[in-house]
Amino acid sequence: MQILTQLVFSGIALGMIYAVIAFGYQLTFSTSDTLNFGQGDALMLGALVGLTLVGHGVNYWLMIPLVCLFGALQGAFVERIGVRPAIKIKSEFGWIMSTIALGIIFKNVAENVWGRDDLKFPSPLPEAPIKILGANVLPMEILVVVGALLMMLAVELFNRRSIYGRAVVATFNDRDAAKLMGINTGLVITFSYALSSLTAAFAGVLIAPLTLTGATMGAVLGLKAFAVAIIGGLTSGMGIIVGGIILGIAETTTGFYLSTGYKDVPGLVLLLIVLALKPAGLFGKTAIKKV
Repeated sequence: MQILTQLVFSGIALGMIYAVIAFGYQLTFSTSDTLNFGQGDALMLGALVGLTLVGHGVNYWLMIPLVCLFGALQGAFVERIGVRPAIKIKSEFGWIMSTIALGIIFKNVAENVWGRDDLKFPSPLPEAPIKILGANVLPMEILVVVGALLMMLAVELFNRRSIYGRAVVATFNDRDAAKLMGINTGLVITFSYALSSLTAAFAGVLIAPLTLTGATMGAVLGLKAFAVAIIGGLTSGMGIIVGGIILGIAETTTGFYLSTGYKDVPGLVLLLIVLALKPAGLFGKTAIKKV
């Protein structure tokens, strides 16, 4: 039971990282019906930029808002260069290939700037574990869960309480009607991409002290986060959190009880089952479009 508790806690911390990245997928999908398939690379860049800042003596807690600003600029750049032209010509595959291509470019740039070797990110918290319900939990794992929840809560409050957030919600509900009401939907879409990459960069500096930091760290995380977004539902914030926790716990328990070689299998199997039985996701709503 103690081992299972340990695995559950580790799975929750891992799942919340997936959820934060998947939350970024939801942000862009809600405003433009597009996805940034370079989310994993935004996470990787955030972690490497954060490592560079820390290496130059910047305090970890001061580094976080700087990395978030960098992530927002990177996301706005992706939307302006790769997504907006595809939306203008209504190309279904243009934004897919553009975001993938930009992700590959960012990865190659990272390899040339920071090298191909994985780097150690210093932890801002003590590395001695804390006993919780008989399980050893790292302080950084607690920070990951708390930080992820606070980030998603802050975005939700922004959308519900601020006039700019209401513009995002209006664009989500009906982009054409929002445009007729005087909302600059193009700017809203740019903002959603900036916010999406900001959350990914934030996730990067959260998870970096728990793992090695390198140019390849974002590929698998981005793919698994996409699976979480599909499992939970691209229209449901709660679904993304639940989907992330399910996938995180499934990976840690499978890796321990079966083999680390099979830890990726449960998530993919669950993804296939959800797509077959409930394509909109566990908490997603099926939309009926009249044409």
